[in-house]
Amino acid sequence: MLSSLKILDFSTLLPGPFATMLLADWGADVLRVEAPHRPDLARTAPPFENGVSAWHALLSRNKKSIALDLKKPGAVEIVKKLVQTYDIVLEQFRPGVMDKLGIGYDALKEINPRLIFCSLTGYGQTGPYKNRAGHDINFLALSGIMSYTGRKADGPPPLGIQIADIGGGSLGAVTSILAAVVHRQHTGEGQRVDISMFDMAVGLSAHIASYYLVGNTLPDRENLFLNGGSYYDFYRTRDGRHLSVGSLEPQFWRGFCQAINRPDLIDDGLNPDPETQQRVKIEIQTEIAKRTLAEWTEIFGALDVCVEPVQTIAETVAHPHTRARRMVVDVPRPDGGSQRQIANPFKFSAGEPRYRHTGGALGADTESVLREMGYSAEAIARFREKGVFGDS
Repeated sequence: MLSSLKILDFSTLLPGPFATMLLADWGADVLRVEAPHRPDLARTAPPFENGVSAWHALLSRNKKSIALDLKKPGAVEIVKKLVQTYDIVLEQFRPGVMDKLGIGYDALKEINPRLIFCSLTGYGQTGPYKNRAGHDINFLALSGIMSYTGRKADGPPPLGIQIADIGGGSLGAVTSILAAVVHRQHTGEGQRVDISMFDMAVGLSAHIASYYLVGNTLPDRENLFLNGGSYYDFYRTRDGRHLSVGSLEPQFWRGFCQAINRPDLIDDGLNPDPETQQRVKIEIQTEIAKRTLAEWTEIFGALDVCVEPVQTIAETVAHPHTRARRMVVDVPRPDGGSQRQIANPFKFSAGEPRYRHTGGALGADTESVLREMGYSAEAIARFREKGVFGDS
């Protein structure tokens, strides 16, 4: 679907690589530009299969890799030549780093005015925090999200996934790049895109912020209907597992109460009074604790009331709906084997993602890419002698 897009990927770790993985799955030609002396930390993260990090094998899926020491003039020459055909750049350096290397947006757009140059950073290209280091937990904290997430007694929990990194940074980069491509198709113009994971985290809480911006009320932990302030919550089962209860609509709520043999809770559950809601939650917990998760799963599996078990990853992978949606795929490895990976979650009627190969060795495609660009064997040898590929 995106075979006309050619992307130079200067990103590392999770946000940028996850974004370009999605684009590569859809057919984009993604070339990772990697530092030979400072390999991406994702290459060193466990678990490993045949000596290769599973994180790297996933995040570099369907991509090529070229090793370039960007501090060498020869590397800058190669990047500028690549930009003649690779007309989308995704970079994840701190603001100004690409400019210092001589391959910032202003320099590259002179070579290719149609260039789309996406900068993905923690705090964006402007503002007092633009050069500040940060991780997912920091962006979520500063965005205000963690002020109303968690239990009153315990405070904010460390979350199981990187919401600002992926939900904000990765999906923000994908969305903005594709929007810029559509703009370019209409106008012929490229542009710079500035994606801040902090901005995206603030945007994710837009509807919750309305409590303050319009109602002048600060959201707090367990004081909203969807963050523990109502019966919409998780409940512990007899065997120490948990059940999610999302029976918000009256018909679902009535069905839930009948399933746990507590029709007496129906009216109180529909009462928004906070104290009433907390009393209802205590009664629900008492009932849920009487059976195991497997028993409740069997009961609610036959009902349509928005109640589901909290599954382990192993249970999710084996679940019939996961299988039906083809969310686990076998991806060919460069050594001829294959690796199970989570599939691209987007579904289209006009085409499916293609899983050509897992991530390969750092710089595995350096010579082949340069030959395709027209460099002779002698020129490539000279680059190597000068340490442009980091192997001299």
